[in-house]
Amino acid sequence: LAFYQLGMLDGAWFEANGTLLGGLFILLALIVYVGATNVINFMDGINGITGGYSLAVLIPLALINDERLMINDCFIEPSFLIVAILSVVVFCYFNFRPKEKAKCFAGDVGSIGIAFIMLFGIGSLVMRTGDVTWLILLLVYGVDGVLTICHRIMLHENLGEAHRKHAYQLMANELKMSHVTVSLIYMGLQLVVSLGFIYLCPPTVLAHWVYLLVAAVVLIVAYILFKKKYYHLHEEYLASLKK
Repeated sequence: LAFYQLGMLDGAWFEANGTLLGGLFILLALIVYVGATNVINFMDGINGITGGYSLAVLIPLALINDERLMINDCFIEPSFLIVAILSVVVFCYFNFRPKEKAKCFAGDVGSIGIAFIMLFGIGSLVMRTGDVTWLILLLVYGVDGVLTICHRIMLHENLGEAHRKHAYQLMANELKMSHVTVSLIYMGLQLVVSLGFIYLCPPTVLAHWVYLLVAAVVLIVAYILFKKKYYHLHEEYLASLKK
C-alpha cells in the first residue's frame, strides 16, 4: 500500500526507470521497510524512547516539507505530519515518564504503526528528491539496531529470542540510567544528526553522502566503544541468572 501510494507501482514509473532497475529498487525498498519497521519495534523497550524518537524524525520531516511548501514542492500533505506529531505529543504526555510511572505504552501495534508513518514520510521525500541519503533521519536507531543484530550473530544467538543487548538497554538496565534520560539521549542525537544534515550540509549529492558516512562512522565507533566498556555488566547479569 505504501509503495502504491508513493507511485512505485505505476506503469509510468517503470517506464521511466526501466523494469529491471525499478524492480530492484522496489526489492531494496521492501528490505528497508521491513528491516526498519522491525528495528523500530525492537527499540521500543523503555518509557519515552518510541515517542521521543518519533518526534525526532517527524519534526525534521515537517521542517523540510515546510521549506518545500514555500516553493510549491512539498513532498507530502502537511496536515499528515502535523496530525502525526500532535498524536505523538499526546502519547508522550502519558508515556515519557520515569520507570513504572507511565500511563500507557505503544506495544507492537503502536511501534509498528508509527514506524510505518515515519517510513512513509521518508519514502515520500526520497521519491520526490531521488536522494536515498534522507534515510539518515533514522540513523541512530539504524546503528543501534543493525550493530546489535550483528553482535548477536557473532554470539551465535537465536535472533528470534528476546534479549537485552541494545545500547539503550544497557544504559537503562545495567547502568541504571533513568528511562527519561536514555530516551532524551537518543532523541537528542537524532535531532542533532538530522538538523545538521538539513541546515549545515550543502545540498549536493556528494556532500549528502559524505555527511551520512561520517555521521554513521562516528555513531558506529561510539556504539562499539560503549559496548566494549559496559557489555561485561550484561554478561554478569546473564551469569547471575544461571546461579
